[in-house]
Amino acid sequence: MEDKVVDSRESREGDSIRRRRECLACSRRFTSYERVEEVPLVILKKDGRREPFDRQKLMKGLLLACQKRPVSLARIEELVTDLQARLMERPDREIRSRELGELIMDELKGLDQVAYVRFASVYRDFKDLPDFVKALEGLMHKEAARGAAPAAPEPATPLPQALFPGEAPEVPLLRARKK
Repeated sequence: MEDKVVDSRESREGDSIRRRRECLACSRRFTSYERVEEVPLVILKKDGRREPFDRQKLMKGLLLACQKRPVSLARIEELVTDLQARLMERPDREIRSRELGELIMDELKGLDQVAYVRFASVYRDFKDLPDFVKALEGLMHKEAARGAAPAAPEPATPLPQALFPGEAPEVPLLRARKK
């Protein structure tokens, strides 16, 4: 029951402390591990169900959103670790799925805007094109507010000019009929 700590180290993951101890009675050495007991994070879904926080599920969603984008796997892992750490710091162990989604989208906005739009399209469950356009307009307005000028929308052009840039159509698409 009586011992002294000879050496103490934190694990690589940072989730436990390894201590080498020595028994004061017999001088024998042994190792003990100390881990913090945590109440797990629970995600409160829209339909009222509760699910345990799943780091792999979050990672999978971000990998899909960042697919074929210039975002490294290390940066995605860092983002997931940061989000998980922020959630663990909160006193409340239940997080609404809507709140988690907003946190993820805020992070993606600064990381890669295409990945943000991809994630938002699934997360917000866009039903039609106007919903999608509203999200893009919101993103463009926020960019303009940050000081970056959004690209000016191109003026609408008739179909033949759009198909053949620089060439004027020889035959008008609609002709007025003479009676």
